[in-house]
Amino acid sequence: MSHKKILLTGASRGIGYQTALLLADQGHHVIAVARSFDKLQELSHKAPGKIIPIKTDLSDTEDISKLVKEVESLFQTVDVVIHNAGGIKVKPFEELTDDDWQYHLDINYLSAVKLYRGVLPLLDAGSHILSISSMGGFQGASKFTGLSAYSVSKGALTTLTECLATELSHREIAVNCLCLGAVQTEMLEKAFPGIKAPVSASQMAEYIAEFGLTGHRFFNGKILPVALSDPE
Repeated sequence: MSHKKILLTGASRGIGYQTALLLADQGHHVIAVARSFDKLQELSHKAPGKIIPIKTDLSDTEDISKLVKEVESLFQTVDVVIHNAGGIKVKPFEELTDDDWQYHLDINYLSAVKLYRGVLPLLDAGSHILSISSMGGFQGASKFTGLSAYSVSKGALTTLTECLATELSHREIAVNCLCLGAVQTEMLEKAFPGIKAPVSASQMAEYIAEFGLTGHRFFNGKILPVALSDPE
């Protein structure tokens, strides 16, 4: 497999961090994006020359424009976009404020809209956009108290995937979405304190990396559950 140019968001911790390291170890160039530059620098030092850290606030359109210009100056084009960034606040529905709802929509959904719109000029035929969602946003999956705003925002991300796959089909750009179940990360611990997930961040990173590189050969516009079990 030829080496790819991969833009990966949410790269400063957890699944994103491990995915970046794995892809870099395979020889791919990884544009690692997150809001924490210190953590991105730490990550890049583990794979010099292969991981390019770019601090970006994905809620800021101007920041995304700067990201796109920098990526274009470095690589001209991108082969794979893995949008893994996200956030969560755990609150019962009746306690959620308008600001809480806006937070989830901004960080889990509108960030994808802004990012994909910005990077489209860098994507050629054969490129792959991969959204990382949650089983909370997967229709028919178990839902949990305190996660309504999070789940709704992740559900919007899955629908965006289906829409973009149709809209970008004439450009031969594939768009898919993986809805992850319980993975041992900081975010899971925040949502379910004390939980022991059946999958580690590094194990899930292996699956995401491989799917990002090859999944578009077999899937387009698909919302795929990736889960062993519900959190317990």
